[in-house]
Amino acid sequence: QVQVVESGGGSVQLGGSLRLSCAASGFTTSMSWYRQAPGKERELVAQITSGGSTVYAASVKGRFTISRDNGKNTIYLQMNSLKPEDTAVYYCKAETYFTPYWGQGTQVSVSS
Repeated sequence: QVQVVESGGGSVQLGGSLRLSCAASGFTTSMSWYRQAPGKERELVAQITSGGSTVYAASVKGRFTISRDNGKNTIYLQMNSLKPEDTAVYYCKAETYFTPYWGQGTQVSVSS
């Protein structure tokens, strides 16, 4: 069982920045950030593998950067140029091969 803990959410104004962190308690093969806005389905924001390969949603490409510290089993999501439509609960998912483990989520709110 892998425990996943997110931190770093908060409230910012349009154009602001936030950095999210996600720590996993054990080995993972890939880690990802998802988000879920009220009334919407959960969607992939960014993913990074243990080898450093990344994938981004089109809506965040160029504004968000995902990075990974393998030694700490931790990933980060640097979010710049935030928009109100980025408002959501952000969830971290860790995978050990194909077994997923989810965190509790952290709220990000962007006001105009």
